[in-house]
Amino acid sequence: MRRSVPIAGHSTSSQTTRRADEVYIVTGGAGFIGSNLVRHLLSRGDAPVVVVDDLTDGHKFVNIADCDIADYFDRDEFPEKLSDSGFASRIRAIFHEGACSTTTEWDGRYMMRNNYGYSRLLLARCREHRIPFIYASSAAVYGASQAFAEVPDNELPLNVYGYSKLQFDRYVRHHVPAPETQVVGLRYFNVYGPREQHKGGMASVAFHFNNQALQDGEVRLFEGTDGYPDGGQRRDFVHVDDICALNLWFLDHPDVSGIFNAGTGNAQTFNDVANAVLEWHGRGRIRYIPFPPNLEGAYQSYTEADLTRLRATGCDVAFRDVAHGVRDYLDVLGG
Repeated sequence: MRRSVPIAGHSTSSQTTRRADEVYIVTGGAGFIGSNLVRHLLSRGDAPVVVVDDLTDGHKFVNIADCDIADYFDRDEFPEKLSDSGFASRIRAIFHEGACSTTTEWDGRYMMRNNYGYSRLLLARCREHRIPFIYASSAAVYGASQAFAEVPDNELPLNVYGYSKLQFDRYVRHHVPAPETQVVGLRYFNVYGPREQHKGGMASVAFHFNNQALQDGEVRLFEGTDGYPDGGQRRDFVHVDDICALNLWFLDHPDVSGIFNAGTGNAQTFNDVANAVLEWHGRGRIRYIPFPPNLEGAYQSYTEADLTRLRATGCDVAFRDVAHGVRDYLDVLGG
């Protein structure tokens, strides 16, 4: 029976009988969210996991070194591999996490080729072979908006990264309005947690605050901007394990398709993150620094996921708050 999912997306039929040699595919599987998702899939133990990535930055190997994956493909060779119907028939689902997530990258041609064109190609292959497709979108699509429901009026990206993600969401809306096989886009808000060390400047504020506390005994936050007090800018910070749990909920509910927010639904301040880090260390202080001129007009001072559509699907995944999430993260990182 097909499910009716009010305002949440589209209902698709359940999957066919499973084969013994099926695999999961995770693109960007050596990256931050991707490698955590690989770990969660492996812990299920119901099918092997194949990673697709670009290891030009070889430092990322550490994210999957402890993961017993079944195979690895370079991102450039994977589309051809996926065109092989024999191989494609073995895929239980593709989790498309691979992307350039550098919000300060302004090479639009590269960003669109990497984030939009590649995603469009994978989606076409998945539709051809009836493979469930769960992909990473981003809260960056909202940009300058102060409203965060998944509707076009709220989509005002501030950078080409956000635009590349939005354009693929638009492509899905236009070309796959009622998919026969599951297609899910998850608009990730501010994700933090283990296995993000390779991201450098794009790593979470929790990661950077922890390093600052260790090195200098202080954490540095931006002074007030956009009407917010010092350190009072508010974001929806979400732990990566909760994001993985959300991905797996959709895997287990193949009759649900659509584009959904992936956050806690509760914005908290950068001060909250800093205080959680300092509380874990039991020492340190906060110092406020001038807001960078290069970020003016291209910075989201407020984000908060509207979870109305997500909860309408029946999704009951719980999201931890900053105090608990940062503690859990630093327990993994150590002091």
